[in-house]
Amino acid sequence: MGLGVRWTLHGDGKTPAPGEVVKPGERLTWGRTAGLGAQHVVSMIGACFVAPILMGLDANLAVMASGVATILFLLITRGRIPSYLGSSLSFIGVAAVIKTQGGDAATLTGALLVVGAVLFLCGAAIRALGVRIVHAVLPPVVTGAVVMLIGFNLAPVTAGTYWPQDQWTALLTMIFTGFAVVVMRGFWSRIAIFLGLAFGYVISWVFDRVFGKIHSPAGGAEAVDHWRLDLSGVARADWIGLPNLHAPSFSLSAVLVALPVVIALIAENAGHVKAVGEMTGDPLDDKLGTAIMADGAATVLSTSVGGPATTTYAENIGVMAATRVYSTAAYWCAAGFAILFGLCPKFGAVVAAIPGGVLGGITVILYGMIGLLGAQIWVRSRVDLSNPLHLVPVAAGLIIGIGNVSLTLTKNFQLSGIALGTLIVVVGYHALRILAPAHMTNEPPLLESGNPGYDRGLDAS
Repeated sequence: MGLGVRWTLHGDGKTPAPGEVVKPGERLTWGRTAGLGAQHVVSMIGACFVAPILMGLDANLAVMASGVATILFLLITRGRIPSYLGSSLSFIGVAAVIKTQGGDAATLTGALLVVGAVLFLCGAAIRALGVRIVHAVLPPVVTGAVVMLIGFNLAPVTAGTYWPQDQWTALLTMIFTGFAVVVMRGFWSRIAIFLGLAFGYVISWVFDRVFGKIHSPAGGAEAVDHWRLDLSGVARADWIGLPNLHAPSFSLSAVLVALPVVIALIAENAGHVKAVGEMTGDPLDDKLGTAIMADGAATVLSTSVGGPATTTYAENIGVMAATRVYSTAAYWCAAGFAILFGLCPKFGAVVAAIPGGVLGGITVILYGMIGLLGAQIWVRSRVDLSNPLHLVPVAAGLIIGIGNVSLTLTKNFQLSGIALGTLIVVVGYHALRILAPAHMTNEPPLLESGNPGYDRGLDAS
């Protein structure tokens, strides 16, 4: 079996005919394919470098790692699943918790590496046992709750860290980003985060020129006078160079905080694979386990050198839907461009200079959207929250996860927030299900007729 690196020319190589699509094993002319690859990079780059910035990781390394991860994914799936692997946003809350526990970037990437390994093993189990194992262990009511508490657990990060740095820039950036998401159409709406960042940059520069320095916290608890937009690091940065690499370190408490995100990643991959299969006309349910294994392997590779965890990106699925071009050749080009970006320290310096107020405006929308993806899973899967079997573990888990409730087990070990909330939801649901009366447990199996669960792509990237 080939590795999916040979493509046949589609038609005249210019544009797909009306009603036709360019399939994963086809391509347009190389010039057009490279252009589509560049479009994929623009689509993903906003979220791809916001995630590492919010987690305290190197943005240059994250972008370069996304290119390498995408190539690895395409090779493992043998070109069947056209997808781009970018930095996962699901671990931002994990990073915040690990930081409060005294962990550093190495501790974070060590925890994410373990998550990648577990995700790989989950993919292998799904590949061996079939996709129905996903529904048996992680039904939509559980998955939706975990995704929701991961997103809403981040609210204090925005309220306490980013927004106070420049409330007016944050407010204007939030309004503009919301406008871009809702009002703009097509390609522009898919790069709304990138446009919001650019808008915030401009506003910060204008406010510096008009009002001078601002007196506020600048990444710390103490308020000081500082420029909103400081580009001094950009001038000092080289044009060409390797990003900062570091080895991971491992902490049990950090790993336990990060492990619940595996649930969100499985749901995310399931949604994306299902969506791509529907759009290409090539059912890919049998490849879900392989896709999850590939995502896990890519995460292990990225985090082993200090990069973030990776995940398939819904932004790029949107680009394919708009262009009707599903060629994996375009993703190879996109990966190449991302690797080149990662080798430009000046690009990383521009990213590192993003003002805190801008991140405040972006994260208000971004974190809220991550949380509401959990509700989206419930709606699409027709989860009945009037059913006590669903209501009780979800209600308890959400309050514990969002409120950062802690459970001290020993003098040096405790569970809290995301980890404890996830444990309550998963264990609570399955324990209560054993004892619940039959009328509470009637649920249609996943990915079969009658259950729309995971039938659409989920963007918890």
